[in-house]
Amino acid sequence: MNSDNKRVAICPGSFDPITLGHLNIIRRTAQIFDEVIVAVMLNATKTSPMFSIEERVDMVRRATMRYSNVRVDTSDILLAEYAREIPNSVIVKGLRAASDFDYEFQMNLINKKINPQLETMFLTASEKYTFLSSSVVREMAMYGADLTGLVPSELIAEIEEKAKQWRKN
Repeated sequence: MNSDNKRVAICPGSFDPITLGHLNIIRRTAQIFDEVIVAVMLNATKTSPMFSIEERVDMVRRATMRYSNVRVDTSDILLAEYAREIPNSVIVKGLRAASDFDYEFQMNLINKKINPQLETMFLTASEKYTFLSSSVVREMAMYGADLTGLVPSELIAEIEEKAKQWRKN
């Protein structure tokens, strides 16, 4: 359980797969907050993820194990409801471009309607990751492109193998 003065950040996402851009936001968040929960969420708008929820949780755990104040969780409920269960929590979202802000600002307003105490903090992506998204990584992997510098090196072979399986289907 969280003590009343512990600052907790929730970094939600589908992480299909986790990218170096995600890790950049997680690392920076871990420097600001006492605890960071990377919440691998089910996204109803994404109908065919490349990786199962269990695979994504495992990959995020392996990619974040170097950060002592980061833990990984998963949830299939609304983010605002999930955050309600974690005292003193703040949502932290990474932004790559103005279009991200428009979408995330709308989500913030919806989350506030559901959970009025919930705050959202936006961190801008580091310049070298502004182009990077999980969908870009999936597409590049499908075409056999080099994923070096896009995803954690320890996950490249796994992502490439999954992409080969997808190409066969």
